[in-house]
Amino acid sequence: MKKNDALPYILIFLLLLIKVSAFRVLIFDTKSILHIVLIEFPMWALLLSAVLLLAKKRIWLAVFIFNLLTSVIFFTVTLYIRYYSTIPSYYDLQQLTQSSSVSNTISMLANPWDFLFFLDAILLVFIARRFEKTVKIVAMKYTAVTMAAICAITIVYALQQPIIDVSYFAKENGFLQSQLAQLYNRSTETAHASSSKLSAKELEELKGNKYVEVSKHDNFGIAEGRHLFVIQVESLQNFVIGRTLHGQEITPNLNKLLSESAYFSNVFQQVGAGTTSDAEWMANTGLYPQGMIPTANSLTGKEVPSLARTLKDEGYGSATYHADDVTFWNRDVLYPVLGYEEVFSIDDLPNIKTVGFGPADEVLFDFVAGELPRQLDTYERIYANIVTVTSHTPFEMPGAMEYLNLPAEYEGMYIGNYLQSIRYADEQIGLFIQELKDRGIYEESLIAIFGDHSGMHGTLVTEEDRQLLSNFLGHTYSLKDQFTIPLIFTGGNLFEEAEMTRLGGQADIMPTLLALLGVEHDEPMMGHNLFHYKKNLLGMRYYMPGGSYIQSEQFYKAPGAKLPEVLYDLKSMEKRSKNSEAKKHIRDTETLMNYADTLLKDYIEE
Repeated sequence: MKKNDALPYILIFLLLLIKVSAFRVLIFDTKSILHIVLIEFPMWALLLSAVLLLAKKRIWLAVFIFNLLTSVIFFTVTLYIRYYSTIPSYYDLQQLTQSSSVSNTISMLANPWDFLFFLDAILLVFIARRFEKTVKIVAMKYTAVTMAAICAITIVYALQQPIIDVSYFAKENGFLQSQLAQLYNRSTETAHASSSKLSAKELEELKGNKYVEVSKHDNFGIAEGRHLFVIQVESLQNFVIGRTLHGQEITPNLNKLLSESAYFSNVFQQVGAGTTSDAEWMANTGLYPQGMIPTANSLTGKEVPSLARTLKDEGYGSATYHADDVTFWNRDVLYPVLGYEEVFSIDDLPNIKTVGFGPADEVLFDFVAGELPRQLDTYERIYANIVTVTSHTPFEMPGAMEYLNLPAEYEGMYIGNYLQSIRYADEQIGLFIQELKDRGIYEESLIAIFGDHSGMHGTLVTEEDRQLLSNFLGHTYSLKDQFTIPLIFTGGNLFEEAEMTRLGGQADIMPTLLALLGVEHDEPMMGHNLFHYKKNLLGMRYYMPGGSYIQSEQFYKAPGAKLPEVLYDLKSMEKRSKNSEAKKHIRDTETLMNYADTLLKDYIEE
């Protein structure tokens, strides 16, 4: 092969190496060029070699297409990790078609430097014009064989390693290797780690409690025979409850409601890639979500022993309400699996006062109120699951829906927009609760209100936002502030004002509701009755590296793509040295998550 024949070939692969190196440095803060050359680059080089071999006479067109796809992948992964703080899986590409995905905030997530991933396309134009002849096929065959040999070694090694956290796995074994390992684990069921099973007694002991049958809990059945309303509030975090900004309450209606409620202020989100739909899954099954794959996207359609089905045996009719497309997050599959008898989505609500993805919360609550008379005539008791949507990122509200007079420094800031949207959501919840009271339904109901996941997270929260958050909170905005969501139980003459600081998670919502209603559930759940048990152990898979846990005294963040492991005191969020107790909790969390996967396996695609 002549020297000139080899030059364009060398330049093409050199550009790819530079781009792959930039990707590794940006995403993983990689310092080792040897790791890039031996682990990350060969997989991409093998793909490029295969493309060139298949292209034959259309070699430059193939190079441009491959280059563009690679740039798009790197660009997308960069934005994804900024928002979700984790590496996306191959399955997450399906989320790009979701109407409420990160694409709505792409202009806020993107940095002008990110577009440098596309810069080499310009250089390829010059190379293509300079070298009209195609690269010699024989040279690419040798390269492909060499890269294939290297890749085979790295892939075989990667498949032998457990995937505790996808981002950390990708850092150590390569991005493409991590995707292949997830696909392999999914097809062989090794993603579920084991088929371990725990009895209810063993599960509770793992959390640090002595098991007691639910029917013997002190609060069992205190709301027996009541209607049930569950209000899941978009992006509602706990730090806004009870706080003021220049004398203005952020949640005046929820604050007022606390005087007749049991308020759990130490409850953590546990959502996976399905975010809001994962919160619905947990609140209605008591089971954990998948983590890196939206649970609703993997459901086989098999019926799950859910809150709606269990209550149906007690004479309840169920309905769920959400002002979005029912196909979003595969809710057209999720809702039949959960057993709702009536489903109301954007197609059923009046198309008025649209904010973001659909009709505003006030339209949603008015619609729910309008359905109540018919449902009360139809069913002995009603269970209404209401999912709000207006307080969704980027939290931009029309002026007529802004209730706060923001200080100048909050105007136009992400935190300012967030507080405005939460204040709006609080107003609509207050009006709906008052509607229930006016109709005499409140006295006959049990009502649960909780947040689905954090709103203030990712790189959308700028340094200026963080400073304003610190001023607002009186302390540095921590992971605990980010992940805690309020959980409020209320209803006529049920509770006196009480704040409960014991640790809880979203998987605890269904078991707690059933205990209050005096209904026993024969199927296993990951959660427990928050009113009875004082200790807890929560596994985390999303927004934090896999293997992370939250325990009644400790908060552990496992090693991730860029940062090392860290152990915090849960109350103060001060760093602690890793001790034998923490090591035990790490092992217990692995057992917990294996059991969670075992329970979930019956309902998701293999």
